[in-house]
Amino acid sequence: MSPRTLFRIFANAEMVTWAGLISAIISRAVGGPDFVSIAGGAHGFIFLAYCVSTVFVWINQRWRPAVGVLGVGLAVIPFATLPFDLTIERKGLLRGGWRLGAGGEEPRGFLEHVQAWILRRPWLSATILLGLVVAVFLTLLWIGPPIPQQHS
Repeated sequence: MSPRTLFRIFANAEMVTWAGLISAIISRAVGGPDFVSIAGGAHGFIFLAYCVSTVFVWINQRWRPAVGVLGVGLAVIPFATLPFDLTIERKGLLRGGWRLGAGGEEPRGFLEHVQAWILRRPWLSATILLGLVVAVFLTLLWIGPPIPQQHS
């Protein structure tokens, strides 16, 4: 899987889960079924995965800090990952493969060493990263929503 493919999968999934969350909120507001906790959980999980994958691609592609921060920050605005994806694609910021993978460039700096380790051990890394995302997700679920829900 290329950096472009990884980024696009999570950018699109982030938009889809935003749509699901907004639809669930509207459904609850008009007296329909309340799927907010399910849609919110799915969106929260994908949001975290999008942020991790964006940082991963940012390191590989050597984006300027402003580009990477913008990419992560836009995840909090519904559907904003689409124009960001289209813009960085048009500018060629998603071209190429994994430069730090096996047989690739030698890493420089801490973040590149971490990325090289991950790319050179994909199955172990995927398991560890999935575990970390799940742990953060479960911790956030345990903490609860940022605004207390009012029960009628």
